Amino acid sequence: MQIASGLAGFSLAQADLLRRAMSKKIPEVMEKQRNNFVSGCIKNEISSSIANKIFDLIEYFSGYGFNKSHSTAYAIISYRTAYLKANFPVEFMTALLTSERDNTDKIVEYVNEAGRMGLEVLPPDINESEALFKVVDNKTIRFGLLAVKNVGHGAVDSIAEARANGNFVSLQDLCQRIDLRLANRKVLESMIKCGALDYFAMPRAQMVAALDMVLETASRTQREKSKGQMSFFDRGLEQNGFKNVVNNIPQVKEWPEPQLLSFEKDMLGFYVSGHPLARYAKQLKRFSSAMISNLPQQHNDQDEVKLVGLIAKIKQTTTRAKQEKMAILKLEDLEGSVELLVFPRAFQKVSRYIQPNTVVMVRGVLNLKEDTPKVIVDDLFPIEEIYKLIIAMNINLSGIRENIFESLKELLSSSRGSIPVYLHLDTPSKSRVQLVVGENLYVSPSEKLMQDIENLLGEERLSLAL
Repeated sequence: MQIASGLAGFSLAQADLLRRAMSKKIPEVMEKQRNNFVSGCIKNEISSSIANKIFDLIEYFSGYGFNKSHSTAYAIISYRTAYLKANFPVEFMTALLTSERDNTDKIVEYVNEAGRMGLEVLPPDINESEALFKVVDNKTIRFGLLAVKNVGHGAVDSIAEARANGNFVSLQDLCQRIDLRLANRKVLESMIKCGALDYFAMPRAQMVAALDMVLETASRTQREKSKGQMSFFDRGLEQNGFKNVVNNIPQVKEWPEPQLLSFEKDMLGFYVSGHPLARYAKQLKRFSSAMISNLPQQHNDQDEVKLVGLIAKIKQTTTRAKQEKMAILKLEDLEGSVELLVFPRAFQKVSRYIQPNTVVMVRGVLNLKEDTPKVIVDDLFPIEEIYKLIIAMNINLSGIRENIFESLKELLSSSRGSIPVYLHLDTPSKSRVQLVVGENLYVSPSEKLMQDIENLLGEERLSLAL
């Protein structure tokens, strides 16, 4: 504002209009302000070329500029937080997780960052967790109960009050001692599904199956006690009461791993016991052009990308113009997530493969025009069909000892098929040549074959053409 006033003769009111115009970035308004600024500068004997150059600098600064006091405050906060993170890492990350306990996306981001820093975030535990995240030791953080979906302050206070008299030893003991008006069925089911009651050494599926029966008995006990009535419940578990409940708990097998992990993700925002993609780690590395978290660093806008990941969310919709079906997906890998846009033409081709919690390979075009990356999908395949997409295998044999060639030949012979294998070697003159093996050594690609080749030669020597 001082520049506009001093150079172009703007009043403070006019200079404030210029400031507001720059913040809104409306082209027509900006052009009008430029003309006013240049005209004012010319009256003060400043050439139009210099005036335009000065205005360009002001306009550029307005894209993201701070006054000095604002910048200083940010610098102090940045320094202090960097100091705390460097010198008190476990305390810093615990406070950070607590501050964002209601923001699932941030929790996931900070848990991943804690892992990168060598810290472990332990899952919630009914006998160990407090309301907020807490420091266990200099390398470990315990998940807070308030960060579990559906668990509120009242339920946590009731659990803490009851636990003051000793740890809970079973699901029945827990339900009998807490206030079931505050920690209701929804709360308890959420804690079972996220693993907070694993201390009781019962399958989570069995605890959910028994929950209604246990709650009914516990509620009746609490009602009778609140009326001051004595009953056989007060004489312990040896007589009827909960003993009958224990004997009648249905024998239920644990949920399959994908379902267990899915429930954990729903309740906590991330996977605790493992990751459904963990067993596909090799495929992620082999078939993805980048991890999702590194897309903006490793690719440019409009680059073709290949990703392997889990379909975490599906939103089917229609286009505005022609009301054609399309989908917006959330794809996750081991490090991050990205939005996939499946427009009508691609949707017609791949819609049968779009299922929740399925692992797929995606080919598409990266869009970096907005704050968060997006991928416009060209093709999408189930992970089981990924090997059918391979059209050639490339093996770098430069510097490999000749006695290994025979072992490689045996591997190729053991997996005969129709896919050619190209060998890349260095000649004595240090030029690189490419040879294709005979058709009798063409292969049928599989995870086992690739693993065997990598074990023989090293991971970096095998590449695939899709």
